[in-house]
Amino acid sequence: MRGYKRYKRTPVVDYPERQWPNKQIEKAPAWVSVDLRDGNQALIDPMVVSEKMEMFRLLVKLGFKEIEIGFPAASQIEYDFLRELVEKDMIPDDVVIQVLSQCKEDQIERTFESIQGIKQAVVHIYNSTSTLQRDVVFGMDREEIIDIAVQGTKWVKERAEKFPGKIYFEYSPESFTGTELDFALEICTAVQDVWQPTPEDPMIFNLPSTVEMTTPNVYADQIEWMSRHFKNRDSIILSVHPHNDRGCGVAATELALLAGAQRVEGTLLGNGERTGNVDILTLAYNMFSQGIDPELNLEDINEIVEVCEKCTKMSVDERHPYAGKLVFTAFSGSHQDAINKGVQALKERKSIYWEVPYLPIDPSDIGRVYEPVVRINSQSGKGGVAFIMSTYFGFKLPKGMHREFADVVQKVSEKKGEVPPEQIMDLFRSEYLYKNEPLHFRKLQVTDMSSDVKTNFDTKVRVVFTDHGETEQVEAVGNGPLDAVLRGLQLKFGFNIKILDYEEHALKSGSDSQAAAYIHLMDADSGRITYGVGVSSNITRASVRAIFSAMNRLDLGERRQGISDSF
Repeated sequence: MRGYKRYKRTPVVDYPERQWPNKQIEKAPAWVSVDLRDGNQALIDPMVVSEKMEMFRLLVKLGFKEIEIGFPAASQIEYDFLRELVEKDMIPDDVVIQVLSQCKEDQIERTFESIQGIKQAVVHIYNSTSTLQRDVVFGMDREEIIDIAVQGTKWVKERAEKFPGKIYFEYSPESFTGTELDFALEICTAVQDVWQPTPEDPMIFNLPSTVEMTTPNVYADQIEWMSRHFKNRDSIILSVHPHNDRGCGVAATELALLAGAQRVEGTLLGNGERTGNVDILTLAYNMFSQGIDPELNLEDINEIVEVCEKCTKMSVDERHPYAGKLVFTAFSGSHQDAINKGVQALKERKSIYWEVPYLPIDPSDIGRVYEPVVRINSQSGKGGVAFIMSTYFGFKLPKGMHREFADVVQKVSEKKGEVPPEQIMDLFRSEYLYKNEPLHFRKLQVTDMSSDVKTNFDTKVRVVFTDHGETEQVEAVGNGPLDAVLRGLQLKFGFNIKILDYEEHALKSGSDSQAAAYIHLMDADSGRITYGVGVSSNITRASVRAIFSAMNRLDLGERRQGISDSF
């Protein structure tokens, strides 16, 4: 690309003593939803009060214990919304409301007015500290920027001492990622000296990636450096507020947690200014997939998406991690085959652990069902079709039959696109179960001949069927019903047919259970092979129906009719 020389590389942190690469996430952080502030201010059409109420109820239901409402001092709608929450007693005792204010005395005063009647609240103040903004936006030096933060802290402390409820204090050096580390520490220490937190009553330092400027490992270095250099670290709750300008918000947050962050501010689906905030749902589900309790109630992703789309008027992308409609869907044949085998192995092994290829979590754990896991189009393969037949309809196709039936489905998908499960079942019926012409099996009588010592066979059968609509029958003997039926048909028609394989299984349990039988049949004269399928409450009848199904698929009845007509 032309023009790349117009951009300077963001410097990395010279920090060889970093420890975060050797750590693992062990537990969930304190989650803070900023959907009603950062997420709301990023909307083309910001939420009205009724939509804010619905979003607030959802956040409480999901288990958030800290919820940022917004800028009550800067927005009358947000002020009114907060007052309505208070006056209608909608804030649970274990939920802490967070309000944001610039370091301006009139705004801080108005902010404290808005939280009157609340038992506990986080008052969050900030000012921009980045090198660039100090230069081009404020025209201030370091000392002047520190004075803003210190004075804001004093104003909050004065009012907090008179407030009848509990005030938690939070300070953010905005644009932290563009701030020199030594200056970020200097301004935080100055604020800390004013507030005087203790281990029993800590304060929150929030280090935002207001603009994501470099790779996630650099953010982790910045977080760990700050964490290890804070004065009285046990009096500090280290919070992060990552944005997603480079598309690395989730990764940066996960590495920040390794580096010492204890608290995460984000939104449910990553909605936020510009390219968005960090996606709390993705973070939480990532932890869940590693056997860590995210400590949020996220079992119904469909409800979360529905409320968020309704309130924000923004659509969730179909490929959005975990929440998208297609993220648990496989179109690729090899993926479908692997999922099919993985699910079957899981059932057979009765493992307590979820291990299925291409599915990092069980879709049902977050309110999805298996139905959309595999969808069939022209890219699908034999495994996907077999999965649909087994999962939806209970037909466990023999492995050798997977390709044969998949080819049938693929011909349709190449013309019509995606083939839904019901249409696949209709194809199965027409190709196998209802393949009744020209030879249509009608009745079967089986007689046990085991007591007759004069013959080498133990079974006698009488088969009634129609041939091009005309009733016919054969009687024959053999070693078992299938052998006898096959002998009788060979003698009757001169067919040279052989059973290559046979499988059967119950379709459902109970007194009214049905059995499915699969016959792999070969026409020895032509060398052609195919499967036939039969279903019946009697396994022998199901097997005979499968033989007739296969003969019709091999066109044996039509070929015999053509030979007869030629004489």
